[in-house]
Amino acid sequence: MKEQIAESKMHALDYWQVVRNRWGVILLTFFMVLLASLVIVALLDKKYVGRTSLQVHQSSKGEIFAGDSQNENRLNMGVNFLETQFKIITSRETLLRVVNKKNLKTRWDMTEDEAVTKLFQMIETEEERGTEIMNIAVYSTAWEEAAELANAVREAYEERRKETEDDQVSSVVGVLQSRQKSQEEEVEEARQEMMRLMKQYGIVDLSIMQGRGLSPTIGTGDQSYSMSQQNVLEMKTKVATLRANLESMQRLSGQELIENAMSYGVQDATITNFASTYKKDKVEYERMTNSGFGKSHPKVKGLSKQIEEESRILLSAAENYRLSLGVTIKNLEEALKRMEDISTEKRIETVEEKQNSAEYSQAKTRYEMKLDLLNQMRETFLKTQVNQLLPRQPIEIHEIAKPDSTPARPNVPLLLGIGAGLGLILGMLLAFFLEYLDTSVKTLDDVERYLGVPVLAVIPKDVGVLHKQSGLSPDAEAYRILRTNIEFNRKSADANAITIVSGGAGEGKSTTLVNLAYICAQGGYNTLMIDGDLRRPKLHTFFDINNSVGLTNYLTTALQLEDVILQTPIENLYFMPSGILPADAAGILNSRRMSELIADVKNRFDLVLIDSPPILGVSDASVLASEVDLTIIVIQHRKLPRTMLMRVKQAIENVGGNLLGVVLNNVDVRSDSQYQYYTSYYTYYSPTNMEKSRPSRGETKAKATTSATPSRSGAPAGNPRKGEEEDY
Repeated sequence: MKEQIAESKMHALDYWQVVRNRWGVILLTFFMVLLASLVIVALLDKKYVGRTSLQVHQSSKGEIFAGDSQNENRLNMGVNFLETQFKIITSRETLLRVVNKKNLKTRWDMTEDEAVTKLFQMIETEEERGTEIMNIAVYSTAWEEAAELANAVREAYEERRKETEDDQVSSVVGVLQSRQKSQEEEVEEARQEMMRLMKQYGIVDLSIMQGRGLSPTIGTGDQSYSMSQQNVLEMKTKVATLRANLESMQRLSGQELIENAMSYGVQDATITNFASTYKKDKVEYERMTNSGFGKSHPKVKGLSKQIEEESRILLSAAENYRLSLGVTIKNLEEALKRMEDISTEKRIETVEEKQNSAEYSQAKTRYEMKLDLLNQMRETFLKTQVNQLLPRQPIEIHEIAKPDSTPARPNVPLLLGIGAGLGLILGMLLAFFLEYLDTSVKTLDDVERYLGVPVLAVIPKDVGVLHKQSGLSPDAEAYRILRTNIEFNRKSADANAITIVSGGAGEGKSTTLVNLAYICAQGGYNTLMIDGDLRRPKLHTFFDINNSVGLTNYLTTALQLEDVILQTPIENLYFMPSGILPADAAGILNSRRMSELIADVKNRFDLVLIDSPPILGVSDASVLASEVDLTIIVIQHRKLPRTMLMRVKQAIENVGGNLLGVVLNNVDVRSDSQYQYYTSYYTYYSPTNMEKSRPSRGETKAKATTSATPSRSGAPAGNPRKGEEEDY
């Protein structure tokens, strides 16, 4: 489990390291995308918004007579209702009204279809979730036009809603009126048929005159005399009562007639339905006028108009009832007359009479059903008429569009934020993509995995020439680590001839050799530097030494070794320049005299460091690798592909060279977390923490000779390790 946690942390650090190493690419991509966003925002047209808010009602009529079913329908408004209204708002019919009303064809210099299309593209509609409120927004390059068109679209939609509802109500009224007339004719025909049968069969039916719900009295000769007399008495009482009511109603008119009809409990459906509403409206009217509302107030005017209409309907119903009462009395009188003529003798029921009674009962049932239907139609018709006269408000305006001089589009902060986020994401993706394509050496693990040799030292970035720096440089510690690793990784003290190679030019092998030689000399090693790069020699430039006499002169002439080895200003450090550059550098190096030279200097010096040209470019480095004891490869961090480094190793092994290890050069240890532990010496071994004076290796070690070519005997095999202990 701990190993898995460590591995996951390592992966997270790897990702963070990629970001740190490629921060330049990320920042460049970020700023380029952000700049592109700024350009796009600057090129976009500024648009202003006009916004109006309204509440849409599914139905604006029938609110007074709305029952539970209608309220339930309102609560269960279809989910597609508002979407349908959105379609109506942006439909061609609605937008065409706006185009014609605002004369947009002339204003925009377009055809009618083009103007409608442009207006459609300028409109955006949305609903507020969970409500019936709709927002209409119109975007335009002119801030006054945006508000003007938003209000115009809302007005056009409101007009269409009102016209649609008017058409619907008018259509319903027409259908009801036509159907009611037809139903009245059917009722009259049914009544005539019932009366004809009553006359034809001599049937006396008191239920017709006494109202529905009472048991009818249908009989002929089977009625007893006593029953007949009782019926006659009851009929006379009924006629007298109805006649008194009729005479009372005939003396009244207008409001008195309405009050009389309501107070007498007239059995009329219209009066019963409208009586309570009429009384409530009058009470509300008195309350509003007593509360200070003027008669010109919209609500008072609307209520007054409604009371007048209800009064007209009640008056019409009362007059109709008065007329029907006279007819009822006349019918009752005729029935009474027939009842008085009925014989007191009991008539014998016959089958014919029962058939006649059944036929009459069917006719009467048909009549009553048609009459009920007619009454329902009359009530519905009256309600529809009242609805048609009621004030309608299909929408309720909550916000009127007002001109706003602040641009609504483009949303600069949002677009720049998106651009910044996109730039950062693209920069990160590009950084990881480049890291994926980069096959150069990035870590110590890469070196050891692909080359199979240890990393002897990690040289920080921008380390200069140590012997030219004043004071004690903390950068020298990296080369002290290199010196120590060389000492402990070579198999014997006699393996002291080392060549430093690189895969390509500019990887810092010459600087690495000079600094390593300087550190070894400081540690008491008698160190010789040989410039074996006969193509582009560079070591002499570090010490400002003439390069005219050196290695090539020694190999091609009879010069003595003392003639080509120079003492540097640094104690224990000696230098052999390259000499005059030959035509065949590889041939000169691959000679017996070169082998003898290396054998000779190995006995005279503690450490021999030979510089060489890039091994992949020429064969000189391969020749030197085959002559010396050890070879060190200098690899610049994140430069050459791993395949080229494997070729460098293969080139050394092909000539029988002994590869000691790798120096990873030019590493930015401060930004690369994988190498941060190498920076510990920057503070620990800083000049303020180091000893101000320490014994020199040259003071405690006896020199083999005072000439420019010291002997090997002056540097015993165990001294380097002792020198390292003193240096630390």
